[in-house]
Amino acid sequence: MNATELVTLERPHEGVALITLNRPAALNALSVALREALVQALQTVAQDTSVRAVVLTGAGKGFCAGLDLKELGQGGMPPSGPHNDPVMALHAMPQPVIGALNGVAITGGLELALACDILIASSQARVADTHARIGIVPGWGLSQKLSRLIGRSRAMEMSMSGNFVDAATAERWGLVNRVVEPEALLPAALALATDIASADGAMLVTYKRLIDDGHRLPLGEALALERERNRAWTARLSADELAARREQVQARGRQQQGG
Repeated sequence: MNATELVTLERPHEGVALITLNRPAALNALSVALREALVQALQTVAQDTSVRAVVLTGAGKGFCAGLDLKELGQGGMPPSGPHNDPVMALHAMPQPVIGALNGVAITGGLELALACDILIASSQARVADTHARIGIVPGWGLSQKLSRLIGRSRAMEMSMSGNFVDAATAERWGLVNRVVEPEALLPAALALATDIASADGAMLVTYKRLIDDGHRLPLGEALALERERNRAWTARLSADELAARREQVQARGRQQQGG
């Protein structure tokens, strides 16, 4: 990893991109320059059709400590737009994004995590929402996403108190998918990304979009949307394609079962 780069972009496995926030001395706090570098990295990966899964993590002991408050205190909040809004860039990613929470994810850092599709946490990770204590109204979705993910009462506890929630509690509340030991975090995230990347790229993009679009709708409308897209997709498939994919799925199932 180049120590001078604010964000590093690596290709550790075929079909997988690893993006790392690289301000470890500042717990990867989101300076103006870091936000712009992260958006650039995300947009680069989004346009690369050879990448089918993405892992986002932080260097050092923190995932992301949120906005750089020291910088904000000196220069104020810069206007937000497509060039410097990493949450907007994450929402636009066609590929599934796995957030590997290696340490603290605080306020804006928690919003960054919530913009990922899947979250795996180190046992040393901790998350907190300190918007109320800092005196900033959230602008990257935390006030709405958190309650939908863990329930209103738990979200109120986190956001009103500003207290940290440890990794085990985050897993129990459904905030993260699972918790692993620190040394196992990146291997686990990359292994999952590699599993995902072994699927058809166009199918991954289509399915992710369907889940996201349907999640924003009432259930009845979401089911209608699924039927509509099912018909459109199925009309393009040939019998030979379906047979080949069925064989691939069966072979993978036998391999996973050790058969």
